[in-house]
Amino acid sequence: MGLTSTSFRFPAILAAATLCAPGPILAADKGASPGGAVSPSASDTIRLTRRSPSYWRVTFANPPLNIVGPAEMRRLDEILDQIEADPRVKVVVFDSAVPGYFMAHYDLLKPLEESTGMAPGPTGMHPVPDFMVRLARLKAVTISSIRGRTSGIGSEIVLATDMRFASREKAMLSQFEVGAGFAPGGGPMARLPRLVGRGRALEILIGAEALNGDLAERYGYVNRALPDAELDGFVDRLATRIAGFDHQAIIDTKQLVDVASLPPDEEIRLGWEAFITSVQRPAAQARVGALVARGLQKPGDLEDHLNERAADYREPQP
Repeated sequence: MGLTSTSFRFPAILAAATLCAPGPILAADKGASPGGAVSPSASDTIRLTRRSPSYWRVTFANPPLNIVGPAEMRRLDEILDQIEADPRVKVVVFDSAVPGYFMAHYDLLKPLEESTGMAPGPTGMHPVPDFMVRLARLKAVTISSIRGRTSGIGSEIVLATDMRFASREKAMLSQFEVGAGFAPGGGPMARLPRLVGRGRALEILIGAEALNGDLAERYGYVNRALPDAELDGFVDRLATRIAGFDHQAIIDTKQLVDVASLPPDEEIRLGWEAFITSVQRPAAQARVGALVARGLQKPGDLEDHLNERAADYREPQP
């Protein structure tokens, strides 16, 4: 049965990445889950591991879906601060400890002020576009090791890293947002055309379907798709190899590639503003409200097949 409009009601005006659902969908208190347990801290859900002074890892560990919201963005900013401040770091790998998910998407159930009230980052932009720009321009080389569903801000983070390697059997990459009625906010409109070409970028963004590892490799969304059993070893060997090279040679080479390939920061900012504007439209609220009613941000069929379920929506007939 297709996804239809419901009588779901949102409080006041929806803005940014903020959808306040009634009843038990939201925790009653900050730091508490609906069951009353204390929620893990952001430092627990995004772990920084120093394999060596020159090789660091950032692991997303926020089960069940690796949702990222304002608290996690602040944690990511802290990690970037540490990477930028340590001249010994040559390579950083991003991966996930949550089976089935690299990262689902941004938290769409947080109150308005938790997103819109965040202070600008060092670039002067909101912390989401600020993080994407700073991540892409780090002196250290960044690598994404992708296993599981990677959509929305998850896709945007891996697009902002320098290299992307995916599990052939278990990676699924997408930008689902247009299917849910709003524009992506973390810069994929600026990055994807430079990676995959205009037509394929529009297919990914506006078609809003998920690509498996093989197709993502063929399109240029990722560098390579590897057999799942080989992914971790390959990425670790590559990162270890880079960590042993001359640091200044890495910095000089990456900076020149950045000049030739990175979008202007302004393009990333404009994408965020388009997201904030579009997610407030009544049509977007209706679509996301229907997704919430079907189980958005809960483990299960809706999140496991978010691209397909977003496309199931049928606008109410006059």
